[in-house]
Amino acid sequence: MMTKEVKIEAMETVREKAPALLYEMIRSFVVLADTLNLSHAVIQLDSTRQTVRRHIANLEKIKGGELFEVIERRYSLSPLGHLLLPEAKDLMANASAWLLGNAGQVDGLQYLSHSSVDGQLFYLQQHQIDRVFSSSATMLKDVLEGWARGGGQLQHDALKEVRCYCNIFRRISGDLVFAEVGEDSSFMSWFGADVAQSTVGRALGQMPGGVDFARLVDIAYVEIERSQAIRLDHIHTVMPNPNSEVPIPISYERLMLGARFPDQSPAIISVVRRTYDIEIKGVESELIRTMPESYLM
Repeated sequence: MMTKEVKIEAMETVREKAPALLYEMIRSFVVLADTLNLSHAVIQLDSTRQTVRRHIANLEKIKGGELFEVIERRYSLSPLGHLLLPEAKDLMANASAWLLGNAGQVDGLQYLSHSSVDGQLFYLQQHQIDRVFSSSATMLKDVLEGWARGGGQLQHDALKEVRCYCNIFRRISGDLVFAEVGEDSSFMSWFGADVAQSTVGRALGQMPGGVDFARLVDIAYVEIERSQAIRLDHIHTVMPNPNSEVPIPISYERLMLGARFPDQSPAIISVVRRTYDIEIKGVESELIRTMPESYLM
């Protein structure tokens, strides 16, 4: 076990070399954790075996334990490695998105921006929760009030009254899956009953923009699941629709709330209202209004 003094000395040594070294150390850890093969990691990183080993050793000194267990040259994540990997991937995703200008903050709240030549796009701006009460419709406010009166308990009568507007998710084997699709929800009216009902039990789909960007999009769900709190997002993107051969632009406000199933396991409530009344930095009204008027709620 590393003593406190040795750990502090190791941290000071690495701190002197940061910031140039820190990114590469975390990158080496994430890539080796994904491949669990040093030769494959070296190729993917365009590095050398000695460099990758040194990066891992430096991180292990800082964190005070082994990140990998190596038996007969076969790598596996140690318990500490498993614990630190999600945070390391979040750091890498944020760094990549920040460098590309795809992520940032507006008034201290999350902002995401992605577009590509093949028509993929996703814009998100998180807003202060009090904007729910100035929404041009009462749907989100009604759900928020029911959630508060019911103490976040899904089976409470106050929430039962508004569950028709909600999609409910739970985590199974590491994935967030649809547990319930509300009969009056945006998802139901967008995709139709057959598609919506067949979605129950399936994992939440990956958003456009690649693995790193998708991880940033997922932060909203992880944040609500862990904190059991609430957040409000304004979003513009494109989504498949049964009535079109190509994805259709969609603009909406989304309220997310932490909740509990009867066995007290965590749940996530998502309430979506399709509307033109959204505000996203850098997204003009003309783009927001590319969603066909017939899809307004």
